[in-house]
Amino acid sequence: MIQTKTLIKNLFTPFLILFFFLSVSSHANADLLKVEEAFKLNTPVAENQQVIIEWEIAEDYYLYRDKITLTSDDLNIESAIYGQAERVDDPLFGKTDVYKNYAQIKIPYGTELASKTISLSIKYQGCAAILGVCYPPQTQTFTLDLPAIESNDQKEDDKGGLFSSFGALNDLFTSNTSQTELLPVEKAFQFDHKINQNGQLELSWNVADDYHLYQDKFKVQVTEGQANLNALLLPPATLVDDPVFGMKDVYNGKFIAVLPITHIATDQATIEVTYQGCSISMAVCYPPTKQTIVVTQDSINTSAPATTLPSSTATSQTPENSANSELSETDHITNTLKNNSLWIVIGTFFVFGLLLSFTPCVFPMIPILSSIIVGQGHHLTTKRAFIMSLVYVLAMALTYTFAGVLAGMFGQNLQATFQNPWIIGSFSFIFILLALSMFGFYELQLPSRLQSKLTHYSNQQKGGTLTGVAIMGFLSALIVGPCMAPPLAGALIYIGQTGDALLGGMALFAMSMGMGLPLVIIGTSSAKFMPRAGAWMEKVKAFFGVMLIGVAIWMLERILPVEITMINWAILFIVTAVYMGAFDATHEKTGWFKLSKGLGIVLFLYGLIILIGLMGGSKDVYQPLKTFQGSAHAGQAQSTKLNFKIIKSIDDLEIELAKGQPVMLDFYADWCISCKEMERLTFSDARVHQALAGVTLLKADVTLNDDIDIALMQHFGIVGPPAILFFNPQGQEQKAQRVVGFKSADEFMVNIEQALP
Repeated sequence: MIQTKTLIKNLFTPFLILFFFLSVSSHANADLLKVEEAFKLNTPVAENQQVIIEWEIAEDYYLYRDKITLTSDDLNIESAIYGQAERVDDPLFGKTDVYKNYAQIKIPYGTELASKTISLSIKYQGCAAILGVCYPPQTQTFTLDLPAIESNDQKEDDKGGLFSSFGALNDLFTSNTSQTELLPVEKAFQFDHKINQNGQLELSWNVADDYHLYQDKFKVQVTEGQANLNALLLPPATLVDDPVFGMKDVYNGKFIAVLPITHIATDQATIEVTYQGCSISMAVCYPPTKQTIVVTQDSINTSAPATTLPSSTATSQTPENSANSELSETDHITNTLKNNSLWIVIGTFFVFGLLLSFTPCVFPMIPILSSIIVGQGHHLTTKRAFIMSLVYVLAMALTYTFAGVLAGMFGQNLQATFQNPWIIGSFSFIFILLALSMFGFYELQLPSRLQSKLTHYSNQQKGGTLTGVAIMGFLSALIVGPCMAPPLAGALIYIGQTGDALLGGMALFAMSMGMGLPLVIIGTSSAKFMPRAGAWMEKVKAFFGVMLIGVAIWMLERILPVEITMINWAILFIVTAVYMGAFDATHEKTGWFKLSKGLGIVLFLYGLIILIGLMGGSKDVYQPLKTFQGSAHAGQAQSTKLNFKIIKSIDDLEIELAKGQPVMLDFYADWCISCKEMERLTFSDARVHQALAGVTLLKADVTLNDDIDIALMQHFGIVGPPAILFFNPQGQEQKAQRVVGFKSADEFMVNIEQALP
């Protein structure tokens, strides 16, 4: 982060100087103040065990909040308390927080620094609002002698005697005589832990009188080993007017919190618990306190349901960054399950499913089901079509539900397991058999014995019986659409956190039925609008045969090289064009034939263009001729893809986070359709490239779904790709901006701006 800031400063300094002179010449009547007059930094003072830093800022000038950098070998800079800033639309840095008129920072310190001499370096930068001129960064270094902590007797003697004034006498009667000095942190906030009867980690605090702990300062994380931590369950807090932070939720006296642990991948794991509190009367805050706890696989019951706290209700703090009270999209959906009635949950997830039915993960099921219906011939009734469609959707819904509950409880994504070349290849082969039967298999003039066997096999698989339809629905759910979306992820997180497989499973089933409703409508209507027996019927069957081959090619994209995929699409388009009469004469033909020929010519040309692009080195089916753009556009074409660094494990990620740069981590798999959508439509956007400049881009390729991939996903509570995580320069995930599922470039830009301001 420091290198990035230095680079930005070096790049912008010449422009700032030029802009300075232009501004001065255009504002002859406006004098730019000297930097020490515009931003008067007072000498820091130490009082009440706090180092106080103050700026007096001239009118029409402001100081950047994120440009203030404090450095000290003695003080704990992380505990610094910044005053309230104001957000403005800065002409140079965009949306940013600034201080006007006055700025203050307080740095609490412990008793161990009393009577010591410390060094403090302060770096800051500001601008003139009217002139639009920014000053270069300023740095000042101070040496401070921290005062000793005086007892009450010493303070009273300094005032001239015990009863030298009525004010001193009043202080004597109103002071807390039972606590004359600041307690050590271990006595002010007595901490303990144990494994409760449910096999869960129970944390307890006993807060001394005249002290309190802040609710939003709790944080838990794994420092050694591998474990999946859920939300820290805390009892209700008390809202007080804190002398340091203002209105805050705090804890007093004794209270207990519970930390559910749903998975431990190693023999033991070390968990770090962080908390912070203050003395009320002295208005002194302690630095954040950290406690380490070692738990073992044998001592923790990872499948235990969420326990009830001694208090009536509980609140949750996210383990990754409890200071961030905002929730991600999936967390909001998880809370819907936790905090609403059964029928609201079912209705909400049904609507979620209805919206998901129009995504690429569900759309390929339309030709599959339609081909099953059409393959029955014109004798199929509407009632029979409805039953077959319902059986297909129910099988799909039950599969999603079972696979989802399994993934939520045990962290095993059954759909990912089915994304291997043999299973995908076999299922694609079945689709090709179905397509051949749709084309009129006997016209291929194969030996009659082979014709009979293949036709018999394909008729069995296309759903001649309800059992075959159910099998096709089961396989479609597992193989065709293994996409992760926020509603699905939210339900799986809920199951993993609470162990409530019943409610989570009902939510998944409702979502699956919402996804299947359009399929039932389309499948049922296929029988109603099916043409009479004859030439039209054969053309309808051939149409669905082409769609089935398209689904097979679409699935094979996950395991075949892109060059082979482009050849497959080109062959499909060209051969389909021939069957549509692209090269047949139109003399004395009907208007429908001419329309078919026109569409066939379009398909033939597009297939030919794909082949030409492939020979020119293109790897894009959608823009095959882009490779032939001139050299002037070569750089632009080259930059349409983001440059990711591939990582594999948690250790790889920690090495990158330790570099102090903002990080974006993309969970990707070759079989994830939404991942490829993100690459083609979102990551190629120029605005996204610009917004991610200076950000370390990491990609976790979990295609293999091996133990290392699973451990990395479980570390962040991710069930499967696509998922995109943002980390600030301190290595903390900005969980509120976590992305699950596909997002357009416009939506993704909002996440980037909020996660990496």
